[in-house]
Amino acid sequence: MTTKGLLRKQVIVLMNNKTVKKCLKDSSIHIISINHTLKSIKLNVIADFIYIDNKGIVISTNNVTNPSDLQEIKKYVRNSLNTDTDQIYSPRLPQYKSYLKIVSIPYLVEYLNSCLSSNDVEKILKSNYIFNDIVLASKPRVIKISPKLDMSIIRIDIWNMQNGSKAKTIINRHFNVGSFIATVCRVNMNPRVPQCKNCWKWGHTAGVR
Repeated sequence: MTTKGLLRKQVIVLMNNKTVKKCLKDSSIHIISINHTLKSIKLNVIADFIYIDNKGIVISTNNVTNPSDLQEIKKYVRNSLNTDTDQIYSPRLPQYKSYLKIVSIPYLVEYLNSCLSSNDVEKILKSNYIFNDIVLASKPRVIKISPKLDMSIIRIDIWNMQNGSKAKTIINRHFNVGSFIATVCRVNMNPRVPQCKNCWKWGHTAGVR
């Protein structure tokens, strides 16, 4: 399952508050200059407007940007703001949180000689190549299926591209955990359980905790 979020026709540029204010002060000038830069090298994307995001600015565009567009926007923003490059991160497309689960792993892991923990799960994921391009959005959650069964379900939240490509690469994939073969599965959202759009946790809506 994937959460809803920003549209794909947007470019997020993370930067500190001081640089954000500097950028928005002349936002209309920046839009004209960005478009001049993009048109000069015959790219098929146009910037419409700029607004503030939680940790930077969002540039709204007429089309979905490709890697070439992002590189030109990156060059322009860094050069025009005349600030340290460390203060401005590489522009990127919006990402969603996708919710997955890993099954068929025992709760008591023999080779670890202990019950499975979130830290253990992170080490397992880092050691397996199918998760090389996967970034966790939160700590994994280990749930024992029942008191009588020594098996677990591991819930993982990952950052996903808006076309769902990150999750698609690992859903229904299998990998080894000791002598066991684990499987990555999709998680279906229960429509009766509310989800907060601020902290992305279940059980409450935005503004109610």
